[in-house]
Amino acid sequence: MLLGRAAELNYLNDYYDRDGSQILVVYGQKHIGKTALVKEFMAEKPHSYYLARACSEREQLYQWGCQLARDGYAAEPFPSFHNILARIAHRGGGKKVIVIDEFQYIVRVCDGFMKELITFLHSQWNQEDVMVLLCSSSIGWIENSMITRIGEAAYELSGFLKVREMSFDDIVQRFPNFRIEECVEAYAVLGGIPGLWNQFDDRLTIQQNICRNILDGNSLLFEEGERILTEQLREPSVYNTIMASVAAGNYKLNDLYLHTEFSRAKISVYLKNLMELELVEKVFSYDTAGKENAQKGIYRISHPFVDFYYTYLYPHLSDLQILSVGEFYNRYIAPDFRRYVAKYFKRVCRQHLMKLNGRHRLPLELHTVGEWIGKEGALDLIAQDEEGHTLIGLCNWETPMAYEDYEKLLLSADKAKINADYIYMYTAFRFDEKLNLEAKIKNHLQLVQITDL
Repeated sequence: MLLGRAAELNYLNDYYDRDGSQILVVYGQKHIGKTALVKEFMAEKPHSYYLARACSEREQLYQWGCQLARDGYAAEPFPSFHNILARIAHRGGGKKVIVIDEFQYIVRVCDGFMKELITFLHSQWNQEDVMVLLCSSSIGWIENSMITRIGEAAYELSGFLKVREMSFDDIVQRFPNFRIEECVEAYAVLGGIPGLWNQFDDRLTIQQNICRNILDGNSLLFEEGERILTEQLREPSVYNTIMASVAAGNYKLNDLYLHTEFSRAKISVYLKNLMELELVEKVFSYDTAGKENAQKGIYRISHPFVDFYYTYLYPHLSDLQILSVGEFYNRYIAPDFRRYVAKYFKRVCRQHLMKLNGRHRLPLELHTVGEWIGKEGALDLIAQDEEGHTLIGLCNWETPMAYEDYEKLLLSADKAKINADYIYMYTAFRFDEKLNLEAKIKNHLQLVQITDL
């Protein structure tokens, strides 16, 4: 079984078992595991797979015809889309699966493709059923442009499956030789993207993996952080400038304006494009009565590997060419790495909280979850049930958790003007004696160590 994708496989198999033909759109960001999912799904079914190219319609037909020939079909050099589909559907018995990967490359240059596909499927009513999977790595195009582009053909789509990032639990299973701390560090660098996980080796330390598989100029991931960005966006100079500025700590629109000297309107447009690709997120504080003490919406890089690239590699590319990978790591990454990982430890803690909620192991049934970002202080976790009972949390990766941290958390809650019914405190180290004693006295205070994750 493909790791962590049981729900997605069940979704596809449910449609496959239905009568008639279907067209499903399967999409998600690059390296998310769409191809691995599709391979697992179609493994024991009659199928045909084609990866579309960014080329002209005529070249697309030629390449698809060549692929058919390699797969044992009789195909002329430049078959029509109808002929391609007919040859695939009419060979063998049973319901066919036709996978067209990165199908946006066809739709963008061929206005008639979707119409031909739908016409073909409707003509199959008295023959074999067909399931067509239209796959894409272009999230922004699928969610914001596809429907307009294909017009009435959208009514013929049977469903959408967005392949999302995998969880921290999945990375723990993927790397059994890593300690739990190393799994958090790997998650902070690679995120929930299984295609990136394949470049790490859990027989090495995290430092060794970063040096060998990211910092080394011959490694596959050396330029991948920027390539993820530039493959889908024009004007890389503008996007590089904005991403580097956000990574350097310019989280607000005005800060970005002062750093880049681009107009605020221009920055907003480019940030919108980055958010559509799920590379940047706009974070708002949880809505509480203490609005005057909260920061307005701030921008963050939401893709961990892209964040790692623009935090450490991009600002120091010159030194990366001159220094050895070990020297580079020790100079630029090692002194700051715990601070960097701390951001993603909060994400891990939130996942743990949601897992407990799903298993009904919390003292309340969570309805909304977020964070509160104060002008002074913060609540890493804040959640409420439908009756308004509130849970707050603090996630501490960098230092042992002391009673003073508990007091600061209560002060932040006071600034947010909320009364916490329950408090969860997460640490990667240990809790001091006074805090442990407080937790024994107060039942609403829960202390969670990293080994509990």
